[in-house]
This record gives sequence, C-alpha cells and structure tokens, in this order.
Amino acid sequence: MEFHHASVLLRETIEGLKIKPEGIYVDGTLGGGGHSLEIVKRLGETGRLVGIDQDETAVRAAGERLSAFDIGGKITIVRDNFRNTKEILKGLGIKGIDGMLLDLGVSSYQLDTKERGFSYRFDAPLDMRMDERQRLTAREIVNGYDERELFRVIRDYGEDKFAKNIAKHIALAREKKQIETTGELNEIIKAAIPARMREKGGHPSKRTFQAIRIECNRELEVLREALEDVTDLLNPGGRFCIITFHSLEDRIVKTAFKEAANPCICPPEFPVCVCGRKSKGKVITGKPVLPGEEELLANPRAGSAKLRIFEKGNIN
Repeated sequence: MEFHHASVLLRETIEGLKIKPEGIYVDGTLGGGGHSLEIVKRLGETGRLVGIDQDETAVRAAGERLSAFDIGGKITIVRDNFRNTKEILKGLGIKGIDGMLLDLGVSSYQLDTKERGFSYRFDAPLDMRMDERQRLTAREIVNGYDERELFRVIRDYGEDKFAKNIAKHIALAREKKQIETTGELNEIIKAAIPARMREKGGHPSKRTFQAIRIECNRELEVLREALEDVTDLLNPGGRFCIITFHSLEDRIVKTAFKEAANPCICPPEFPVCVCGRKSKGKVITGKPVLPGEEELLANPRAGSAKLRIFEKGNIN
C-alpha cells in the first residue's frame, strides 16, 4: 500500500513558519513529506531541513518524495521520535533552528493500513504502534493492564463517559480468552455502551481506540517533553507550529505556549515581578487556526485540527 496522507492546514502552517531561504527547519512528524515538500521548495542553497519520523514506511516514502529537492545534502531524514529532537540536532552539529512543525496524531496511511490495528473499521491484530520497533502493543495494554488502569486510560485519554463500564467489560471478557483483534475489542465496547447511546457521537469504539493508541505510543508524554526542548532550540524569531487533533493535545500546547510567553509565577497581587523568570517569546495565535470549508469538504478528517504558533523572542 502506497503511503498517502493529506497534509492538514498545509497553507496555514507554511505561512505560519515564515520560512527564510537560509533557515534551518525541522519537521518532527515527517509522515509522507507533504509539509516538508513545501518547506524545501522555499529553501535556498544554504537552507536545511531535518525530517523526523518513527514510522519506517513514512521515512521511506518521504525520502522518495523529497529526493529531487535534496540538492547539496540540504535534507536529512532520521527515523526517530521527535521527543529526541535535541539529541538528533546535536548529533548533526545544529545548535539552533528557525522553525519546527509537529502534525500530531495518527496518519491517514496508518489508519487505512488494516494490519497496523489502528482502526475500528477493520478486524486486525491489536497493534497500534507508530514505531514497530517498540515492544508495547495495544494487545498488551488491553490484556495486561488491570481494570483500574484501563479505566484511567479510557477516561483520561478517550474522555469517554462510559470508561468504567468499558474497562469492566474488557476485564470480564479476557477472563474467558485473550482479546486478540480490533474486531473482538469492538464487540466488547459495543456491549458496554447502552444501545440508545450508540447512535450518538460517532462510532462507539472511537474514544477507546484513541485512548489505547495514545497510551501505547506515550503521545502526551512525548509532546510534553518536546515542547520545552524545542522552544529552547529556536533562534530569535523562529517559529514553532503545532497541529493537534483532540482537546488533550491542544490543552497541553496552549498551556505550554502561554507559560513560555509569560512564565512569571509571582502572586497576582504583586505590583512587579520578583521571580525573575523571563519570557521566551510570544504566542502568535490567540485562538487556534482551524481548517476552512474547502479543506473540510476535501478531507473530513481535518475537522478536529487546530494549529497554534509560538515565536521565539530575543532573550538577553
């Protein structure tokens, strides 16, 4: 299956990066290379792009797509997790960057590749690993976490009001036999949700599958780790663009950007700041940038996308 992924908020993100021809840019979620392609088109002879992705298929597909633009070795593609951006750049001898992009969540290719086990639309082995080198799979989570831990994962990462009942049904089902496939998990989730509620809010398994995927890939933990590192790596005027797809991610990004812009921890009644914490820059997007009607018609999966942008300031 060919790697295909529609790059969400493509124009808005590229504009948000304010690309300089001589700049150094990082695409931390390379995917099929859609965003990266537009970045390298705008780079001059001394410009550079570093693309990072943990999915082997994505790395291979992006490498082929970008190869025609890799003049003078300006493109470097690394199979890794963007949480390691600081170490990756250090290894490449790069001390500062002029912009970084993160397009979070799961790609269309991953969702549509049946055997990867990301989607509730297919019956496939429970996997959900973005990096197939890692040991933890969705199967291990579903069969190995105790009921209380499953409840926490589904409640916190899926924000499903039936989390407790879903966790209970999973625990009961696996007492009889191990849960091996997405189809089996689908049926268990369906039985845990009252029939009258299954008609509302999309597929009954949507939130639970999201929660297990986030837990399997440590997505929120990775995001939190990367946010501070990348902000520190930016050169003055450098931009950090992040596209999120659900409220948990967006909340983390919004909070981190706000704290980077205004890190003061002094009590509000203090007339002046005495904590000495200095702003790292400014938030460009007061409200997140959302997809327009034309993009939503062409790609319904873009419906929950939100783009937030931070700009590094001159820190003395």
